[in-house]
Amino acid sequence: MTNKVNYNVIIIIVNYKTGELVVNCLESLKTILNQSVKVVVVDNFSGNNSVDLIRNWISNNENAYLICSENNLGFSGGNNLAIEAIEKMDLDADFIWLLNPDTVVRENALQHLLTFMQQNPLVGIAGSRLEYIDGKPQCSAFRFHSVLSELDNGLKLGIVSRLLQRWQVALPISDVPVSVDWVAGASMLIRKQVFDDIGLFDDKYFLYFEETDFCLQAKKSGWPCWYVPASRVVHFVGSSTGVTDGSKKRRPRYWFESRQRYFLKNHGWLYLTLANLVWGMAFLVFRIRQKIQDKQDNEPEFLLRDFVNFNFFNK
Repeated sequence: MTNKVNYNVIIIIVNYKTGELVVNCLESLKTILNQSVKVVVVDNFSGNNSVDLIRNWISNNENAYLICSENNLGFSGGNNLAIEAIEKMDLDADFIWLLNPDTVVRENALQHLLTFMQQNPLVGIAGSRLEYIDGKPQCSAFRFHSVLSELDNGLKLGIVSRLLQRWQVALPISDVPVSVDWVAGASMLIRKQVFDDIGLFDDKYFLYFEETDFCLQAKKSGWPCWYVPASRVVHFVGSSTGVTDGSKKRRPRYWFESRQRYFLKNHGWLYLTLANLVWGMAFLVFRIRQKIQDKQDNEPEFLLRDFVNFNFFNK
């Protein structure tokens, strides 16, 4: 068990139609909520029974708050709404801990993050080891996206992946803390000072790539990001969005919009165009190889068609 480190922490959970998952997450937080650790849940205009479920749970805990948005603001907008509300409510916060609604927190997960941040005062962001319910780890620490990572992601060819290992987005799973480019927003502890220095999340991202962009802006301002595997959080992958749950469900338009914004904002039109061409051609080669080898298709439905239509025909 790690030594207890006391800071003022505000936990933020953004919900959209997943009230039961949020309640499960809140249950896992119940023993750590106190005068120093509070939780704010934002309901992104779910329109189902989420608000009633969450409000019922929160009514029994004075250190939990519910904010009901009048619109679905996405991940960035929902978290920004909570952070702005924290300021208005005059709640003290040394750290903001972002949690997905589809997570369950293991014992001492927060304390491990806080201990690491206390020992490393120049680190701005720390992410947990995300894992399945059986303890098997998930990829939750990453490199920034690049043209070469797009080539690897589209081609999916072993020999090329080995050659491009230094540019692969997903990092090898580590058992010790490591410096990384970005961590999954499903469990991300952020110093309040980082927000003071670079501002809130870019709310032009509706969902996906927003935490990548935030970590990049933080890094540019001198706030590095680390992966802290001693902090363990169960993540029911894709349960809150249905996009990355391993199914063949079609990618929503907002995924393509977020990817486009990330490359355009941080690298410009020329780089975005090159990244699009590289991924598109690489994925086409992958599709041809897949047909020739008669391999099972596990990719989202109409992925290449949707990619081309969005990026080259603006459909």
